[in-house]
Amino acid sequence: MNMNPIRPISWLAGYFQIPLALGGILILADILILMISVPAAIVLTIILIGYGATVGYIYFNHRNLLGNELMRFAENYSVVEGQVLREMKVPFAILDKDGRFVWLNEAFSETIHKSTGFRKSIASVFPAVRKETIPEEGKEAAMDVTMDGENYVLSMRTIPMKALIRDNSFLNYTGEESLVLITLSDNTAVQLALKEVDDQSLVVGYVYIDNYEEAMESLEDVRKALLVALVDRKVNKYVASYDGICGKLEKDRYLIVIRKKALRAMQEERFPLTEDVKTVKAGNEMAITLSIGFGLDGLTYSQTMEFARNAVDISLGRGGDQVTVKTPEDTIYYGGKTQQVEKSKKVRSRIMAQALKELIRSRDTVFVMGHRLGDPDSFGAAIGVYRIAKTLGHKAHIIINERTTSLSAILTLFEGNPEYGSDLVITGQEAMEMVTDNSMLVVVDVNKPSITECPDMLRLCKTVVVLDHHRKGTEYIENAALSYVESYVSSACELVTELIQYTGEGIKITPEEADALYGGIVVDTDNFLKQTGVRTFEASAYLKRNGADGTRVRKLFRENAKEYKARADVVSQAEIYRDQFAISICPADGLTSPTVVGAQAANDMLDIKGIRASFVLTDYNNEIFISARSLDDVNVQRVMERMGGGGHMTIAGCQLRDVTIVEAMGNLKRMIDTMIEEGEL
Repeated sequence: MNMNPIRPISWLAGYFQIPLALGGILILADILILMISVPAAIVLTIILIGYGATVGYIYFNHRNLLGNELMRFAENYSVVEGQVLREMKVPFAILDKDGRFVWLNEAFSETIHKSTGFRKSIASVFPAVRKETIPEEGKEAAMDVTMDGENYVLSMRTIPMKALIRDNSFLNYTGEESLVLITLSDNTAVQLALKEVDDQSLVVGYVYIDNYEEAMESLEDVRKALLVALVDRKVNKYVASYDGICGKLEKDRYLIVIRKKALRAMQEERFPLTEDVKTVKAGNEMAITLSIGFGLDGLTYSQTMEFARNAVDISLGRGGDQVTVKTPEDTIYYGGKTQQVEKSKKVRSRIMAQALKELIRSRDTVFVMGHRLGDPDSFGAAIGVYRIAKTLGHKAHIIINERTTSLSAILTLFEGNPEYGSDLVITGQEAMEMVTDNSMLVVVDVNKPSITECPDMLRLCKTVVVLDHHRKGTEYIENAALSYVESYVSSACELVTELIQYTGEGIKITPEEADALYGGIVVDTDNFLKQTGVRTFEASAYLKRNGADGTRVRKLFRENAKEYKARADVVSQAEIYRDQFAISICPADGLTSPTVVGAQAANDMLDIKGIRASFVLTDYNNEIFISARSLDDVNVQRVMERMGGGGHMTIAGCQLRDVTIVEAMGNLKRMIDTMIEEGEL
């Protein structure tokens, strides 16, 4: 759009000078003719006089008239142009380079409910449009904005001031050298259409009965059928209430298909089916619990179904009795307040033991690693896997980068022992140099890749096995050849002890190895007070029969006086938050393993009457470590998970970076407040 109609006058004046130039040429021609013929020159001179008089008259009179006419045209054009812009139905406005309104037409004025004389910053109308979002000169930008529930696309273009007319009747601006032209395009209908399409998109879900076998084993056949029918009715009725489709795949599994709009409604209600199904009674003593997984927003239907499978696997891996919603970008959890029931049957352990044996046999070297800042449970489990590999005739190495106090104590059982080579324990760097295409990695006591002892080993080893007892989180080791994650198990040492028993091959563990495995169970169960079941004591009995000594183990884990006093100070300085949560800080100064002291202090604070959960924060190695503990009614894993960590329902933790310990405590309190408001705690 040309906004300067007066500009052509400067070059239009050249047209008036052309006749003058031609007159000069004729004068020269007249002089030449005079030399040839005087009469002809006289005639040409008379013609030149008439020509000059005419040109002079036009130049001095009509030039001003033409200029005036052009000025009037320009003025009328500017008035019309301004009127068109003012009355244009498309909202249009002009800003200065700082984002303040210079001019806006009537349509823009009506849209933002301001007068045409409004001169404040556009950020006061659209907060998303700030000075930093304004494009550079010569560039354009667009963004989505809302006004009164309507959606608009705001387009911006910055142009130099020289491209605009200075004496424009509708634009009274004498400021900076560039201006911003903006327009608004109503995008509400498009957004509504897109939302409707999104609401109708496919969502696939799987529903698994967690404890089907355990709930059914004590019932008569008639009551079994009745219980199944009641559960079927609950599930089908729930799905039908959201206009969904439900089909039974197996005796304890359902496939459901719903719309995304229905899933949103389920999420707002926090999936009451998981609590409702627990009320089903047909003579069963054990309440029925469900694991549910939803997949959505896949590029294809098959990908959406794969998301649903992964989601229900995560729900099961986290202990069941919860719902997982998985999208390409995020994984969301609901529920998980019930402690997973220990399975009395060991069929799965036998299957996993045989699978582990076959994998080890097909490889030449086995590397075993746990989590960073290892503890007795991760090392004990690693020693158990080491013994299985050695019995099967393969090389095995345990990866440890940093030795904590508790690890140093238990390592004294093996260092200098002629039965174990000097390469029993190696660093992550050494392990990466030793890896071959036929190597195998076993990860124990952790399923989150980022906190393993050496994350690069997960990439270098083609065969990876995961043996863990922590609930799965959003981040977990994928594509493992074998993944044995049972959150009801007390410790990784208990899990590995069962595998040793069912591997066969006549495995004989040494008293030192039995002490290491037994010590891991003792530490993780807080001397058999937490997360213990029948199978925990059976594993301990097996270790006792193989030489484990409780007194010897207790001596290994005794604290020095400084750590004992530090733990007592942490407990004494605890803040009781909201009358039910104990929060304290463990100073790292002078302590070899402050995170261990913090975890022990968190355990001790649970002995305070009325405390439902405890949290201890430790500033160590430029990170904030939080140890979280609870008895049974608070799922501290959900709290830590929201802060980037994970763990068990009653034992969890997280690590925070780039925050101070005061900021971390503030974040923790805000998270507790939020989860209480949401009904999570």
